Parts: sequence; C-alpha cells; structure tokens
Amino acid sequence: MTTAIDRYAVFGNPIKHSKSPQIHTLFAKQTKQSLVYTAELAETGKFESAVRQFINNNGKGLNITVPFKENAWALSESRSPRALRAGAVNTLKLQEDGSLFGDTTDGTGLVNDLLHNHNIVLQNKKILIIGAGGAVRGTLQALLEQQPSLLLVSNRTAAKAIQLADNFSDLGPIHGCGLQDISDDFDIIINGTSASLQGDLPALPESIFNRNSCSYDMMYAAQATPFMQWSAACGVSTVFDGLGMLVEQAAESFYIWRNIKPETRPVIDIIRQQLNQPE
Repeated sequence: MTTAIDRYAVFGNPIKHSKSPQIHTLFAKQTKQSLVYTAELAETGKFESAVRQFINNNGKGLNITVPFKENAWALSESRSPRALRAGAVNTLKLQEDGSLFGDTTDGTGLVNDLLHNHNIVLQNKKILIIGAGGAVRGTLQALLEQQPSLLLVSNRTAAKAIQLADNFSDLGPIHGCGLQDISDDFDIIINGTSASLQGDLPALPESIFNRNSCSYDMMYAAQATPFMQWSAACGVSTVFDGLGMLVEQAAESFYIWRNIKPETRPVIDIIRQQLNQPE
C-alpha cells in the first residue's frame, strides 16, 4: 500500500504569481523531503472551508497570504507568541491531534535576510519602518528582539502608527508618527508599504538618510523598485529589495513543518536569476 504524499500549499487571492511553490519545491529537493506544494486560489468568504477541505486531502500545512492572514489567525487553535502579538498568521501546521497551529514567519524572514544575507547589524541602530499595515505589524517583534536603539513606525495616518507602536512598546524603544513628522535620520530605513507595486513612493523627506544608511524595500521586482531608485538617487549606496525576505520566511515555514532548515542562498540566487531573465 502506497502512503499518500504530504501536501502543502499557499492560499491567497490573487495567487497565480506566487513564487512559493517553486521555493518550497527547491527546499524539498535540497533536503530530500517527499512532499507536494501548490498555489491555491481561495475564495473570499470560503477560506475556512477551503482549509478544511485541503487538510482532509492529506494537507499537512499551509502558507497564507493576502487577504487571509487574519482569517488564518482566527482559525488557529493554538498560536506562537509572535503570532499572538502580530494578530496575523502566515503559516498553519496540522498538529498530531488534528488541531491547527498558527505562526508568523515574516519578521524572522526580514531579520534573517538583513543579518545573514546582507550582513546588516541591527543592534544599537536607529531603524525607520514605513507603513502600519499587516506587513509591518508582523515584523516589529523580530526587529525589537535585535535591540535597536530606536524603532520608529511612520505612516500616512499618524494615529495608526502611534497605536501600533504602543502595542509593542513593552518589547523595546518603539514610537510612532506621521510621515510628515519624521525629523531624524536613520541607519536602516524599511519600506513596508505596497506603494512600490503601484509604482508609487511614500511622501518622505530626503533627510531620513545619513551617509551610512541602508535602504530596504519589502517588495521586489526584476528592476529596482521606486523606493530603491529614490534611495539611490538620495545617495544611499546600500539598497536591497525583499526577495531574500520572501525566501527566508518560506524557510522558517518549512522548518516549522518539517523540522529541517533548508539553505536559502542557492534558492534566492535561482529566483533572482529568473526574475532578471526577459519573459
């Protein structure tokens, strides 16, 4: 009798451009794990039933992307401390007892990319993060665990940034403000908005950069994003996109499911090479 192969997937809407199936297939090959990973379009309002159906068909775990991360949080019967804090889940794991465990790996993905792929030191640094949505919220605990001297959350709507910072203030030196209220320069500036996807830029002053600033966009594309281009035009020489974060958060999910850590660098290089090839 053949054993059914373990199934994993990413659920989102839209989903067709997801790199996750390729990333996890590369991880599985590298670590000699027998599994299948697919991208699944989940209908709005039918997320829970789609998850249950997937689990019933030998589904062992899921990645969750926009717009279902809060739904996944609500569906989780147990959650990691970082997921509890973030209020969102991007990784679901089927437990031995049949219950669903929820976690978030975005913060770990960002920090691992900065620390290990780019050799950026976060300890005792001033960090500015732009945006106050789910992408930013999911990274704040991981950033604060690196003990920066300051983490400033800045958003178009100041009240949202202030509230978000207040929710994490017991973890370290974090504050919130409006985009127009930034009056300092920073060592690391992270764009956590999706403005780059629309070809836009947050309204930021050039004075946020100093001579040694590092600029990081959570978005990625074949070409430098508008935020990366603007940073370079302001004289910043250390500029990165979020492709490494995508692969690193996937590696953390893979570890949660399979208890084995894949090598990320070869996978980042493969995806980057494909991005740079004309279609």
